[in-house]
Amino acid sequence: MSLASDTYFLFVRALKKVMRNPILLFFSLLQPIIFLVLFTQLFSRFVGAPGLFPPGISYLEYATPGILLQNGFSSALQSGTSIVDELNSGMLEKMLVTPVNRSAILLGRLLSDAFRVVVQSSIILVLAYILGFNAASGAGGIILILVIIAFFGLAWSGISLAIGLRTRSAETVFGIGGFLTFPLLFMSTSLVPLKAMPDWIATVSNLNPISYAVNAVRGLSLPSSALPGLGLSYPGDIISALGYIAAIAIITLGATLYLFRKVVK
Repeated sequence: MSLASDTYFLFVRALKKVMRNPILLFFSLLQPIIFLVLFTQLFSRFVGAPGLFPPGISYLEYATPGILLQNGFSSALQSGTSIVDELNSGMLEKMLVTPVNRSAILLGRLLSDAFRVVVQSSIILVLAYILGFNAASGAGGIILILVIIAFFGLAWSGISLAIGLRTRSAETVFGIGGFLTFPLLFMSTSLVPLKAMPDWIATVSNLNPISYAVNAVRGLSLPSSALPGLGLSYPGDIISALGYIAAIAIITLGATLYLFRKVVK
């Protein structure tokens, strides 16, 4: 069997496994939906603070890109639990005695995780649209937003998979994922602009990969007139974000591939 056909088969298998556990899907979407529905209303008057936000945009328009990236980030950091389950149940060993392409085992898993992030992000975008969000760049911009989020999720899923392969512990994957999610989220431009942050958090935010990805999505969703007031540029932020995400992907997926090869030997 070829790499492409094996990858497709394992991609479909991973999706079916996820669909058989709708509770997991529900709870993985619950947190970003709470952020979208409650936080954007709770802080709706935040945009009235002098000098923090450009005129003419709502907090919903500002925060939705951050909520999308938060979903992609947290979902990606959960992906290692699936590989732990297959390791501990013996399913991976059973796959290794078949003629399936070894690279397809990992590639199918990564593609299914990226696809899941895109579907979840699409649901959040629909809900945000109902609440009043509208991407200024239109349908083409929304497609590019989903591509950036999928690429971002793919890069960060490498961390979760590497932890899962190294520790073989779902609890460790969840623990480290939870430890990383909120500090990186709140020390980024996901929910507040740099001007509203203490100097030390702003410094961290300028190095935070979530900020780069959020700024790229925000550049595609906000009107061009609002970007200079937030220190954003189009398409410069998109190019920077893709470069930053690619660097992370090389490191995280390289570590995953190294550990996976040790497992399948």
